[in-house]
Amino acid sequence: MKISLHTCAALAALLTAGLATPALAQSAPNDWSGPYIGIYGSYLETRDDKNESLIFDRDFDGEFDDTVILSGTGANAFSPGSCAGSALGSTPPERCSKDGGGVEGGVRLGYDMQFGNWVVGAVGELSATDAKDSVTSFSTTPASYIMTRDLEHTAALRARIGYGMGPVLVYGTGGVAYGKIQNRFFTTNGANSFTEQTSEDDADGYQFGAGMEWKLAPNLSLVTEYLYTSLEAGDYVVRAGPGTAGATNPFILPPNTAGTDIARSNGDFNYHGFRLGMNVRF
Repeated sequence: MKISLHTCAALAALLTAGLATPALAQSAPNDWSGPYIGIYGSYLETRDDKNESLIFDRDFDGEFDDTVILSGTGANAFSPGSCAGSALGSTPPERCSKDGGGVEGGVRLGYDMQFGNWVVGAVGELSATDAKDSVTSFSTTPASYIMTRDLEHTAALRARIGYGMGPVLVYGTGGVAYGKIQNRFFTTNGANSFTEQTSEDDADGYQFGAGMEWKLAPNLSLVTEYLYTSLEAGDYVVRAGPGTAGATNPFILPPNTAGTDIARSNGDFNYHGFRLGMNVRF
């Protein structure tokens, strides 16, 4: 899945050769048919779910529909609430730091066919990605519990249909997407033990958007593009065990003194991408 430096160097050489072509956009042929390769860079903005929280499975039935309660009072141990992003401290007044924007760089290979002004085609892409999506819940201890998804690589296969207007092609695109995700957990709770039970790093979903392509020369074009990506992340479960906590610890109250499983309420990784790239056509 990784994009090698040799691949990027070869593509950069092709793009440089294209830029050396003396033809201007006005004199470039308006034929979009044929294969092309390209490179691109993107700014990514994750779409935080403001209603997301951590959810709990106290009886290990896999349903994550239980409330972690305080001994004696039966009150909700996570009554302080949750927020999208990473906690800035152990208590809600300090709230969360929102997930920052991510970046992406990749290569693409595509093929187009032109019918009059209409252009249809397909494109496949491989990307190295750096984006994250976090959620935090707070307990009355006080303590914070953070789950983070780091998106490391993506691949996509999309169809596209566009309309050519001289050296400009305006198009829409959509298809399937795949991502590789690294899950992480952090807490300020030093009493309980925390062990990963399930950590699936494959994510499947879809991608759609729109873009414009300008011919700078007969074989070289500049691309701007917006893409929305939605990936269904795999399961990630962390078990809170006894550790050094006392018998009245909310995670290990009877009847299940073995602990509590923790997961995220939202299984999706959604983000917006704003791209700039170049294609070389053959």
